[in-house]
Amino acid sequence: MARNLDMTALRSFVMVADAGGVTKAAGLLNLTQSAVSMQLKRLEESLNLALLDRSARQISVTPEGEQLLSYARRMLALNDEALRRLTAENYEGEISLGVPHDIIYPYIPPVLRRFAADFPRMKIKLVSSPTKTLREMFGRGEIDAIVTTELHPGPGGESLVTLPLVWVGAVDGIAWRNRPLPVAFCKNCIFRSGVLKRLDQAQFDWQMVVESDLDNAVDAVVSADLAVHALIKGVYPRQTAPVPHDGALPDPGKTQIVLYMQAKDDPVQAALHDMIRHSYLSEWAGADVERRSA
Repeated sequence: MARNLDMTALRSFVMVADAGGVTKAAGLLNLTQSAVSMQLKRLEESLNLALLDRSARQISVTPEGEQLLSYARRMLALNDEALRRLTAENYEGEISLGVPHDIIYPYIPPVLRRFAADFPRMKIKLVSSPTKTLREMFGRGEIDAIVTTELHPGPGGESLVTLPLVWVGAVDGIAWRNRPLPVAFCKNCIFRSGVLKRLDQAQFDWQMVVESDLDNAVDAVVSADLAVHALIKGVYPRQTAPVPHDGALPDPGKTQIVLYMQAKDDPVQAALHDMIRHSYLSEWAGADVERRSA
């Protein structure tokens, strides 16, 4: 007789894999830790397989679990799409989403595509501005949802993932070898003060070589090998690359990707919230990064 996989247990399994632990997953699922653990146990018993390796400090997915994880993501995505398509009302109107330019790719395009498919009569407006500007707009109620890069979330912010910053320079560049270290940050860059503070704490001489409100001015200076910049790991402008300093430069620190929503109880905003969270968690699933819930 055919057997059916428990969709609720599969959802918990995927969330544990993405969040890197039962406690964080339980918070994201709004369930108790014991409830999530019980679902995982039932899932493993139904398959007679060990899906999670609990021997280390941090839970990891076994080879069998990785195979199931691929199926589970597709099954849940299809399940959620069917429910939205068959039960959702014909929502109309506009929703606005703000994201800094340096974390739009590769996360936001899949969100926009999925949102347009699930809510074809809703218009989604994308606003790209620095985190400080987006926080101000959100505070005035001018934008429905924002994704930011911050050291610590503000009130109401949900931290999705903590990512390392890396020094970035021109491809095959040598600017990072110069002393004082030539650095370039726009005036609105959320990383600017923290990175400069770390340089000062390390008693590392530096000089600012650009003063601009625009990120493209910084990109031009860095790609010309006149300065270095600190960015999120994996997100680099064209003609730039991580600096191979091998510890010669101080650690620029980390940042959190934070999500703010005006009204999570609104069905459309709730759906957008889930899409954004899934996009960022899926992108960094299995990577050596920290994941947190607010």
